[in-house]
Amino acid sequence: MGRVSSEPSIDSTLSGVGPRLRRARTERGLTLAALSEATGISTSTLSRLESGRRRPTLELLLPISQAHQVPLDELVGAPEVGDPRVRLTPVHAHGGTAIALTRSPGSPRAYKMVLPPRRSAPDPRTHEGYEWFYVLSGRVRLVLADHDLVLGPGEVAEFDTRLPHWFGSAGEEPAEILSLFGPQGERLHVRARPKRRDPAGPGR
Repeated sequence: MGRVSSEPSIDSTLSGVGPRLRRARTERGLTLAALSEATGISTSTLSRLESGRRRPTLELLLPISQAHQVPLDELVGAPEVGDPRVRLTPVHAHGGTAIALTRSPGSPRAYKMVLPPRRSAPDPRTHEGYEWFYVLSGRVRLVLADHDLVLGPGEVAEFDTRLPHWFGSAGEEPAEILSLFGPQGERLHVRARPKRRDPAGPGR
């Protein structure tokens, strides 16, 4: 008797690529036109890829993977058997997407958040806690009490959430942040800081 493979067939794997492409695009708040501009792939080709009417190829998937900043195997759907990576489930709320990076209870809690372009005016809120976030990509507008700031990639903000606050994308494209939130007001504790260089230089 021949062996029966439990691995998914190539056809079944490829049939799942379209929904993954659509989900990756919509989670980032991108239109087909915006993705077309970022990848150089026509909107009609992107639409056929997402609907399964166009067979995905490496030449098409690579620029899409780079535009979304996700691994290629995430778009293709690599088998999860034997895969040591944790598959995280995104949560959609208030037009944005949050992915919890901490799985055990306790605090602070870590999230990766995708902030879509905002069209409405800021609506500051207050609640218990302390927030720290790092901008991964895009530009983030932070309204905090009397402050109105715009942060770019690599910049960090931290604040007491009992102050009226609001943050969202400041541009026409989505922004991504890494957020740490302490529900009981916990701050980050830095155990070691980089050694400051002597501006006068050595030997002076």
